[in-house]
This record gives sequence, C-alpha cells and structure tokens, in this order.
Amino acid sequence: MDISDWRTKIDALDLQIVELLNQRAEAARAIGTLKEATDMPVYEPNREQVIFDNVSSHNRGPLPDSELVYIYQRVIAVMRCLQRNELASQQPDHP
Repeated sequence: MDISDWRTKIDALDLQIVELLNQRAEAARAIGTLKEATDMPVYEPNREQVIFDNVSSHNRGPLPDSELVYIYQRVIAVMRCLQRNELASQQPDHP
C-alpha cells in the first residue's frame, strides 16, 4: 500500500472511532442519570482504574500501555464532564 492507501484506511478508522466514542458517550450519559438517581458520585477512581487495567490487559500493541492509558484518561475525563453537564442540565434552574 502507498501513503494514499494508508491515509484512506486511517480516515475510515477515524469514522469508526467517532461512532464508538459517541456510543460510549451515550452509555456515560445513561450512567450519569443513574448515578444522579442513586446519589452516586460522578468521579469513581476505582472504576477508572478497572478500565485502565482492562484496556492495558487487552492491548496487543503497537501502542505502549502507558500511551493507551493516557488516551483513556482523556476519554474518561471527557465522559465525566458529559455526566456532570447532563446532571447540571437536569437540575431545576435556581434564581
């Protein structure tokens, strides 16, 4: 394959990643709603560590585990913000 072929492949993979990230965001929003209903905190460091351990244990490379965890730290931070924003948007307006 030449560079154009590789770039086409990357473009297609990026579209799949976007779709999967949006599916993950929908799940995070649903969890945020459940957390709010049960008075659970949005930030759960133990659960985040489970996620990091899970993705690292399934990593076949070439990304080093440390870089994969870094990416997931950012993804989780964005999802946590989404949960907080969803929770904030569900609260009644206060004057």
